[in-house]
Amino acid sequence: MSGRRGVTILGSTGSIGCNTVDLVERRPDLYRVEALVANSRVDILAEQARKLKARLAVVADESAYGALKAALAGTGIEVAAGPKAVVAAAELPAEWVMAAIVGAAGLAPTLAAVRRGAVVGLANKECLVCAGQLMMAEVERHGATLLPVDSEHSAIFQVFEADQHDKIDKIILTASGGPFRTKSREFMADVTPEQAVAHPNWSMGAKISVDSASMFNKGLELIEAHHLFAMPEDKIDIVVHPQSVIHSLVAYVDGSVLAQLGSPDMRTPIAYALGWPNRIEAPVPKLDLAAIATLTFEAPDPVRFPSLRLAREALRAGGSAAAVMNAANEMAVAAFLGRRVGFLDIASIVERTVAGVKHCELTSIDDVLAQDAEARRFAATLIDGGR
Repeated sequence: MSGRRGVTILGSTGSIGCNTVDLVERRPDLYRVEALVANSRVDILAEQARKLKARLAVVADESAYGALKAALAGTGIEVAAGPKAVVAAAELPAEWVMAAIVGAAGLAPTLAAVRRGAVVGLANKECLVCAGQLMMAEVERHGATLLPVDSEHSAIFQVFEADQHDKIDKIILTASGGPFRTKSREFMADVTPEQAVAHPNWSMGAKISVDSASMFNKGLELIEAHHLFAMPEDKIDIVVHPQSVIHSLVAYVDGSVLAQLGSPDMRTPIAYALGWPNRIEAPVPKLDLAAIATLTFEAPDPVRFPSLRLAREALRAGGSAAAVMNAANEMAVAAFLGRRVGFLDIASIVERTVAGVKHCELTSIDDVLAQDAEARRFAATLIDGGR
């Protein structure tokens, strides 16, 4: 890597963003920071901006502009606020962009980075779940590079022989199974948000932790893998691997199965994307297979985790079905975290929303946003009406 690579971090105060900041801070000889973007956590954003000497700090919540400006007064760091400022930050000339804004809100800024041909570390599943065909077409059109940051897709990317695409039998996504892997539906009916976010292996934000508990995250990852690797739905398998050591696998027609292994630490896939096409050092625990001793695998239970069926159905339906599913899931998870619905209601709300909203073909990002909005309205009526 020659010179210092310009970096923008979209979603810098979230779990992925903070881990990215940690890696960038360790190598000031390799990276300079163009922009940091957060939703509303001014204190963390301002601290990051000062520490990394960012050119620009942006907060999506316009009401937080005054607080951010005051926090960075006298530093020379530019300050901006609002959704348009978030997109403008993505348009700055940073060679590498971390796309880690959670949910459909990350779609527009990620697309802005793609359209200027940037190298994009993609940690936002929803970009491909909601607008996979559109996003991949834009990547191709503008010569951008999309590097998956999810541990599963990073693992596949590292062992996926693109020039041997026709020799790939299937890709296999691993899932930890989350905190309720061995629990009954009766138990899950009464679980609290605190129980749902207590992931056994990974430290993540609340939304993705709930998605892991319901296995909706694996359904979203299945759709994402379909778009990233141009693999049909029936060639993408999911296996539960509670130790979270094998992050995913690729099976070839000659019987070879290639896997990427590592300790469950998101700094490994982030470092891979940040350093690509080279590798950089990451301060992660070294894998000790002798200490782990046993790696186990099991098939996911479709009855206790209907999210996997819903994701496959949405992918097969095509059009806006996956965007509707994603929006409904975001609404249902937020309602669960707010103690307005039960854990098992999440899948029910998603299934009824997908069935109740008329799907359409997606020809533009406006179509995606319109379907997202309609799905949220429909899901809200189910939530407010007591499901």
